[in-house]
Amino acid sequence: MSDHSRATCVVVMGVSGVGKSTTAQLIADELGWPLAEADDFHPPANIDKMSAGLPLTDADRAPWLRAIRDWISERSAAGVSVVVTCSALKRSYRDVLREADARVRFVFLRTTEHVVRDRLSKRSGHFMPTTLLSSQFADLQPLAPDEDGVAIDPADSPRSVAATALDRLGLSASSGPRQATSNGA
Repeated sequence: MSDHSRATCVVVMGVSGVGKSTTAQLIADELGWPLAEADDFHPPANIDKMSAGLPLTDADRAPWLRAIRDWISERSAAGVSVVVTCSALKRSYRDVLREADARVRFVFLRTTEHVVRDRLSKRSGHFMPTTLLSSQFADLQPLAPDEDGVAIDPADSPRSVAATALDRLGLSASSGPRQATSNGA
């Protein structure tokens, strides 16, 4: 089955505090697609570790990423396209998500550590402490030219960021996924 005949998953990715949840919600609302927060797939041990200020290892992330991948595949098998928030910091993590039986596309919200640190200092009620931000930036591998996705600076309003993402991915509520072949960059 070609990528264009399967359901689509838009993964809004980036470090904690970059605006993934807000952007993903706006994209999901515009497209009328279900939204999943990757944080909801973390086992309690991962949340406890991050809450204690300890970065997750690749081994910690492996079952979490597989659970997200499987959720995407289950929705795709039902013919449902979805939006997911996920840090997807490393290419190897994105590779796991791309194993889903769907066309997995990425919206990489890219900005500086200083900007994100300022945003995180104003956020409450999240288990991710600002002390882990440097480790996230150290792990971050931007999208490569051969990855299906776009990089966007989230400095504009969330609505503008979401609209730019949809436009650059060639997605709209009325037309559904277009058969774009480039990485959108």
